Amino acid sequence: MNENQLSKRLETAASYVEKGARLADIGSDHAYLPCNLAQKGLIEFGIAGEVVLGPFSSAKKQIAASRLEGTVEARLGNGLEVIESNDRIDTITICGMGGDLIARILDAGFEEGKLDNVKRLILQPNNAEMKLRHWLTDNNFEIMTETILEENSKIYEIIIAEPATEVSKLSSEDYLFGKFLRSEKNAIFVRKWESEIQKYEYILRSLEQSHRDIAEKKAEVLRMIEIIEEEIK
Repeated sequence: MNENQLSKRLETAASYVEKGARLADIGSDHAYLPCNLAQKGLIEFGIAGEVVLGPFSSAKKQIAASRLEGTVEARLGNGLEVIESNDRIDTITICGMGGDLIARILDAGFEEGKLDNVKRLILQPNNAEMKLRHWLTDNNFEIMTETILEENSKIYEIIIAEPATEVSKLSSEDYLFGKFLRSEKNAIFVRKWESEIQKYEYILRSLEQSHRDIAEKKAEVLRMIEIIEEEIK
């Protein structure tokens, strides 16, 4: 992969960046995403944020090789602390991290005022999507749309959220499955949750071999299987 040919996952995330955006891509993976958008003239300015020196150096090299100095900057720092007020960042992408970590990054940035001028969040969690959805609605970000895709036998969800004065009410199923994803309920969605059922069935078999009191845990797992089966039937 390079800045000219993004993965399907990053290409999909990039498609939600509005033309003329001032972008901060956190955990930027060689700065591929901001470089790709800058080369197409789709962003005004981009930050490739990295917390580890090695990936930061790789991002700097990629920006230089793409001749995008001045349009895209690599910055070393933890989460959203790479954003300065004079950057006028209005769009943040965070792709390829756990949902719990993304929520913590957003939470720290929220406390520091890093999200004050942000108009759009484009988030691709690798897991814990429910926790991330809770963080968004708890902090007045409306989930505008979601998409699910498969690449190299892995399934990814992408969540697009924007600040709102009042957010829509979500059900417990909306938080778990995604309001928009469960509305569409495409084949990839069904495959993901069929796989989750298999994981819960494995847990169930393991519990049944345990000598401890597992009645409560077993009931919890059986309930999750029931909820998923009801959703995808």
